[in-house]
Amino acid sequence: MIRFARKEDLLDILSIYNDAIINTTAIYTYDPKELEERVQWFEAKAMADEPIWVYVKDNHIVGYATYGSFRDWPAYLYSIEHSIYVDPKYRGQGIASQLLTTLIQHAKDNNYRTIVAGIDASNEGSIQLHKKFNFTHAGTITNVGYKFDRWLDLAFYQLDLYK
Repeated sequence: MIRFARKEDLLDILSIYNDAIINTTAIYTYDPKELEERVQWFEAKAMADEPIWVYVKDNHIVGYATYGSFRDWPAYLYSIEHSIYVDPKYRGQGIASQLLTTLIQHAKDNNYRTIVAGIDASNEGSIQLHKKFNFTHAGTITNVGYKFDRWLDLAFYQLDLYK
C-alpha cells in the first residue's frame, strides 16, 4: 500500500536512508543522519508542498519516494528531481516501480513538465527502472563524487511528461 508519509514514519524512513548512505552510492555523502535532520527535512518538504510517499508492507515502511524542485531559480518551476529508496530486504519486488508510478502521476496532475533523476552511473538497477518508465539519458558528469575509495560518475535521466 502506498500512502503519504506521516511524521511517525520518520524512524523507518531514516533507517532506509541511512542504509543507502552506509552501503550504496545512491547518496553521495558519508555520514548517517540523525532523526532531527529527517524531522527538519520532513517539515521543510511539507512547507514547500513537496510530497513524500511511503510503501507499507506487513505493517512496515519498506520504501519511500519524494520529489522537490530541480533548481531553485524561477525558470525551473516546472521541473522536479526525485528520489526513491527501498529497504534492501524488499528490493526486486516491484516496490520502486509502484512508487515511481505514483510519483509520475502526481507530477502530471500538478502540471510539471520534466522529472530529473540523478543516478550513480554504476547503479544499473536504478538506470533500468528509469528506462522502463521512458526516462532518457541526458548526460553524465564523470568523476564528480568520491566514495568507497573510488571516483563516481553521476548520470542524469529525464522524463518529459508531455511526450
